[in-house]
Amino acid sequence: MFLLSRLFLFLTKTADERKHARDDAYLSEATDLYDLEYRMRKLDREAAIPTTAWLSHR
Repeated sequence: MFLLSRLFLFLTKTADERKHARDDAYLSEATDLYDLEYRMRKLDREAAIPTTAWLSHR
């Protein structure tokens, strides 16, 4: 039942919601303020570079 509910949640989320959740999880792993700022800048740089879906590494 757990697997079925996780599958349902995965299918109902949009791509933007999944990306936002991944980014939040990545930022929450920061060990200190400097690490958090580094991770935030990294996400900003990745968002500024236009890429096509088939070239994306994620």
